[in-house]
Amino acid sequence: MLSMEGYRGLIRPISLLVLLVALFSAIQPVEAAVPTSKRFDLSEPSYDLFRSKSLHDVTVQQGFAFDNTNRRLFVAQRRDGSSETSGDLCITQLDFDGNYLGYMYLTGFGHGVSFGAQGGGSSSYLWTEVEANSNGYGKKLARFKFTSGTTLSSTSSLLKKFVPVSGATEHTCSIDPVNNRLIVRHQLSDGKHIAVFDLDKATDGDFSSALANFKHPSLASKSDTFQGYAAYGEYIYLLTGTSYDVAGGAVNSEVTSVNMNTGAVVQGPTLTKAGSTLTFREPEGLAIYQTVAGEVRLFLGFASGKARDRRSSLFYKNALI
Repeated sequence: MLSMEGYRGLIRPISLLVLLVALFSAIQPVEAAVPTSKRFDLSEPSYDLFRSKSLHDVTVQQGFAFDNTNRRLFVAQRRDGSSETSGDLCITQLDFDGNYLGYMYLTGFGHGVSFGAQGGGSSSYLWTEVEANSNGYGKKLARFKFTSGTTLSSTSSLLKKFVPVSGATEHTCSIDPVNNRLIVRHQLSDGKHIAVFDLDKATDGDFSSALANFKHPSLASKSDTFQGYAAYGEYIYLLTGTSYDVAGGAVNSEVTSVNMNTGAVVQGPTLTKAGSTLTFREPEGLAIYQTVAGEVRLFLGFASGKARDRRSSLFYKNALI
């Protein structure tokens, strides 16, 4: 039988173990259940999809998204003539050669830094921010059918609105079409956070169980101007940088990969010189697309061209490790 001193000696290491487990648990993401996957090697080259294609309006593109089911491409930009904080957007549909197919105007939605496209039968449904605040960023998310040639107000009954994260004052989103997930970047009192949800559940309004939920990591980037994000599998990719006009002609566009189960940077910031010969060249948006043959691609967007005639240029990386 153990003496009293023996019990005390046993209790001390057990108590220390419990304390260490509690401390370790406290620093982990609230949720962390994204299955493991390969990731894009950001040091590998990028390839052209198209360069310098016109959008419906002449302003700088902000983000873009693929409807992977119906093989469609949509690009967001501020509506021409609207203020920087209005939240008024123009969504242009292009084919994969960059040819113009149609447009839609959104009034009072947000900035357009990132959005998602989801196939529903033969229709495409867009997931965007909505109800722009005084800074021009959306307070909620909305889902609606893309209907070319129409204008949709942020108060329209055609919108299905969501508040994925309680207490968040701003929401944007992106879709991982390969794994059917909705990625939500949101603003809390202590900064930006990222949460991952099952897309089918989110479509039904169920945001009760996040697959991952972590604070946006600090990035040692050449520029602190955030320009977009996209997720594939276990990893999210973050884009930073400015135009040549702002950077004095220097290339400062970088991509960083982050493990969504840990919130830790895995690779980068890695400089990308995709489209380095473009004029203006401002990094604008990331998105994931899977080809008919099954190749998964990480797309990088850049605004190019002259003032009052800005163009869209898209490139992609396809090397997985």
